[in-house]
Amino acid sequence: MRPGRTLILCALCALPPAARAAAPAPAPGLHLGWLDRKADPARDFFTFANGGWQRQNPIPPAYARWGTFSVLQRRNQEAIRRILEEAARDGRAPAGSDARKVGDFYASGMDEKAVDAAGVEPLRPELARIAAVADPAGLREEIAHLQQIGVDAPFGFGQMQDFKDSTRVIGAASQGGLGLPDRDYYLRQGAKFRQVRQAYLRHVAAMFALLGDARATAAAEARTVMDVETRLARASMPRADQRKPENVYHPMDLKALEGVTPGFSWAAYFADVGHPEITSINLAMPDFFKAMNADLSAVPLAAWRTYLRWHLLHAFAPYLSRPFVDEAFRLTRALTGARKLLPRWQRVVGAEDQALGFAVGKLYVERRFPPSSREAVLRILHDIRAALKEDLAGLAWMSPATRTAALAKLDRMDERIGYPDRWRDYSALRVDRGPWVLNVLRANEFLQRRELAKIGKPVDRDEWQMTPQTVNAYYDPSMNDINFPAGILQPPFFDPAAPAAVNYGAIGFVMGHEITHGFDDQGARFDGSGDLLPEPGWWTAADYAKFEAATACISDRFSRFTVAGGLHVQGKLVTGEATADLGGLTLAWRAFHASPAYRSAGDVGGFTPDQQFFLGAAHVWASNVRPEEARRLVTIDPHPPAVDRVNGTVANMPAFQEAFHVPAGSPMVNADRCVIW
Repeated sequence: MRPGRTLILCALCALPPAARAAAPAPAPGLHLGWLDRKADPARDFFTFANGGWQRQNPIPPAYARWGTFSVLQRRNQEAIRRILEEAARDGRAPAGSDARKVGDFYASGMDEKAVDAAGVEPLRPELARIAAVADPAGLREEIAHLQQIGVDAPFGFGQMQDFKDSTRVIGAASQGGLGLPDRDYYLRQGAKFRQVRQAYLRHVAAMFALLGDARATAAAEARTVMDVETRLARASMPRADQRKPENVYHPMDLKALEGVTPGFSWAAYFADVGHPEITSINLAMPDFFKAMNADLSAVPLAAWRTYLRWHLLHAFAPYLSRPFVDEAFRLTRALTGARKLLPRWQRVVGAEDQALGFAVGKLYVERRFPPSSREAVLRILHDIRAALKEDLAGLAWMSPATRTAALAKLDRMDERIGYPDRWRDYSALRVDRGPWVLNVLRANEFLQRRELAKIGKPVDRDEWQMTPQTVNAYYDPSMNDINFPAGILQPPFFDPAAPAAVNYGAIGFVMGHEITHGFDDQGARFDGSGDLLPEPGWWTAADYAKFEAATACISDRFSRFTVAGGLHVQGKLVTGEATADLGGLTLAWRAFHASPAYRSAGDVGGFTPDQQFFLGAAHVWASNVRPEEARRLVTIDPHPPAVDRVNGTVANMPAFQEAFHVPAGSPMVNADRCVIW
């Protein structure tokens, strides 16, 4: 919803046209060319800050959305491409070395002629295994095998930190097995969802036809796949419900597991995946597994073979010959609206990031992330931590007992910047210049074996979950740590040449966001060690009730926003991210005001330091999105849409109202503000 326009008072709008033209040239990092000066910041700050960028940056045909994250990711990929091309050309790297593996993987992926000539033949042994399944025990064995090579059907199995003992790694089984993005794509009855289901049926049938099946047979097989997946979708837990830790934490020993799935032997399954020593796991969604157990006997074995055959193809089609790649893209187009397949080099770089990401990352940081950047970023991070510490110490609504526990958790929060201190060991992974799909398959198997080998062992608290080149950041509640890969510590998120106000608004926003995750509706349930506590956890009951009311305010507000076609944002799904946005931007603003940089900051391009701060924050989310992708994201993504991350956040901040002189009653000022910290 975009409200109408109104006159406002602000520093920029007070300038007559001639004065604006004569304003001093902006410093690097303050992107005044991104603005839409016809937009009213009191009615739609996102468009005021980013409307110019949106006009100048239409979505490229190969993308479903295009924004600052996309631009930086593309820039990082281009840098990585040069690294990989050099490695592929360099014949001096010793056999078995990471440098050799990095080069060989890229060379095999870029050899399009060989990939096309091979067709689906490299997968024939896997297809033969599925065809040989003759009984329920064989079906279980094949499910376990496929999961080892990266095919999570009909469920996923891996490892996790024990929610209630963060020193332990335990096995975990969770719902899965869907070819469409979410249960809602199977169950919702809106016209757009029905259209996607029809496109999916055509796509599955086309894929079976590429394997050589007759048209009528392929169409029948597609209906079989849809039937099996719809059964699984009906039993799947909605994403919003998964946000409550207790809903997805059900530790069970073998006896309890067999009680849930009497037709599926977990002891035999653990032996199938190479870990017969496992005697208990977290069965995340028991109701899903009860339904799966019934389906294993109700659905004919032939239908399960068809289903598994499809999921093998679905997982590996992007790494096969061009007809499979093109058909896989047709589904991507239906789901996201992307118009064109990404260039081959980008697809290979993306696959290599999954397969050998930390080997690539080591080469990346040597060239793209100097120690000086790490030090500058740490200064901003420490200012934000200090701002939260000061805030917690003075919160009027928080009792002394809760305040003490919150400060203890903050003090124990670990911080990691740029890249790991210890690099991943890829010595057990075999890579050659043979069929690319087999390199991908072996990499999947290597990573799965690595994950399962952690079960029963102490937690490695130095391990990173994101590669250094990733344009993202994260907070891990079980680790109680914040992580900022080198990939995101680049312009426009962090620019050493930018005014401090812009950096505090941009990367400071990101950092405050991740810190606040430790105290959002999920993180607030975990203590400083990373252990999940029963409600109200380390809070007093009265304080926790106040906190829940504050996050409920955010959930309610964000539920009012809509995307293409009037589809509403799921307030309960985005509560954590929206809470972290509000807390993070508030902390970044306070940290900027407490810093020496604020005391020496001046106007730039006609904008005050506070206005520069909010422009830097809004620029983080500059983006365009196709309607298909907007609908997909609002269905599955716990992050609010970009425009709402800006407008929905600043509308709760008195500092924004003061910075831009926004009058009460404007759309960018909530009459009843949601307040977290």
